[in-house]
Amino acid sequence: MPLSELHVGDVVLVRPGTRVPADGAVIEGAADVDESMITGESKAVSKGPGATVIAGTVAGGGSLRVRVTAVGEESALSGIMRLVAAAQASSSRTQALADRAAAMLFYVAVGAGAITFIYWWLLGDTQHALIRTATVLIIACPHALGLAIPLVIAISTSLGARNGLLVKDRLALERARLLDMVIFDKTGTLTRGAPAVTGIAAAPGTSEFELLAVAAAVEANSEHPLAQAIVEEARRRGARQVQAAGFEALAGRGARAMVDGKGIAVGGPRLLAEAKATVPPEVEKVTSAWASEGRTVLSVIAEGQLLGVLAVEDEIRPESREAVTDLHQLGIRVAMITGDAKPVAESVARRLGIDEIAAEVLPSDKAAAVKRFQAGGKRVAMVGDGVNDAPALATADVGIAIGAGTDVAIESAGIVLVHSDPRDVVGAIELSRATYRKMIQNLVWATAYNLVAIPVAGGLFVRWGFDLPMSVGAVAMSASTIIVAVNAQLLRHLKLRRAVP
Repeated sequence: MPLSELHVGDVVLVRPGTRVPADGAVIEGAADVDESMITGESKAVSKGPGATVIAGTVAGGGSLRVRVTAVGEESALSGIMRLVAAAQASSSRTQALADRAAAMLFYVAVGAGAITFIYWWLLGDTQHALIRTATVLIIACPHALGLAIPLVIAISTSLGARNGLLVKDRLALERARLLDMVIFDKTGTLTRGAPAVTGIAAAPGTSEFELLAVAAAVEANSEHPLAQAIVEEARRRGARQVQAAGFEALAGRGARAMVDGKGIAVGGPRLLAEAKATVPPEVEKVTSAWASEGRTVLSVIAEGQLLGVLAVEDEIRPESREAVTDLHQLGIRVAMITGDAKPVAESVARRLGIDEIAAEVLPSDKAAAVKRFQAGGKRVAMVGDGVNDAPALATADVGIAIGAGTDVAIESAGIVLVHSDPRDVVGAIELSRATYRKMIQNLVWATAYNLVAIPVAGGLFVRWGFDLPMSVGAVAMSASTIIVAVNAQLLRHLKLRRAVP
């Protein structure tokens, strides 16, 4: 039936692998729900009677009967969109520095020309009054000042695009040089956004390859993200391929099937407790360490006997540590926002060297978390990829979106990392600082040139025998413009650190 026909109070059946059509409360059934579209976290959440579900999320490993509590504009997704619109509307709209400087020079030129003409006309030298006035106007023509900033901006935008930085808002690029802190969303930004097997511990008498082979055989028929991670790891390691029969999904616990004539079950702590399998001390020690780091521990059980355990987690990108290290070298602190539990966040922060964390943050509260980091006048950038990151991206002084992220996140950001590499944040800051240096150099040259040339053109030094012909004034004006243009072009030779070619 069309979504438009759903009303609050309706009960809908959500089958395995389908999307929840509207916000609601579970009244029957159990399933692991993938909420990464909203929360940004890759780990599926077990849902049972009384739990709330959000429109757009995907049910896996079971079916749910859901009573609709919100539709249309009242849904959580619509609320996030309203937060984005409010944050974007509150951002400032500053006038470009080049426009202000050129406008000021216009009045300076007209005023200097008028003063020159009146001065020489009162002295009775009408012919030279006109010549010197024209020379002043030629010298003061704001060509160089008008090019000083726009040309640098155009070149820096082009340079950024060649290095995987899409600059949507040039003011965001200008503000990046002033950053005190960069805040990363965890899932999909510092991590890959998908679960992966990061540890294997086989019980005595079982090899790691055999453990992985039988676990993959059971999970081959499951659509659960954790199951797919096990199958992918077995394929990557070249484990033997085994066919399973009689597959059964155990909602909220795991899965089981017959492999090589044995009943094999793969699942979490609840499944292990039900099987009453003995855990060897060496395996217990490893699983305790994994659990303290926030990893998901899956047990592989054969006929009541534990064959071993697998650790599954959202794998950290190898380039994330380099990005954090490089930001520290630039004198910028690094923070992380995540909806994950605090132990998981602390484990990731410890491994990456992150300075501050905000854990267990709800999607609707990420913008508020960014404001807390901004307390005391700190200038912060937010780097994210999900729908739930959009309000935070719009709230931050500089919003930076991952190129592989959602359209909503990209729309809310001022800079997009085309290659989805967190190291390119460093490149964006270096480009911002280099761009600002070129702007200042050009402005200083164009301003100093006029401060010196205008009095000379006005005849201030005539009494000492030094006069500036109109032709020389025209050449000087052209030379000033050329110098500014050449200096801006030198920006093309900038080598951005860690940028992807």
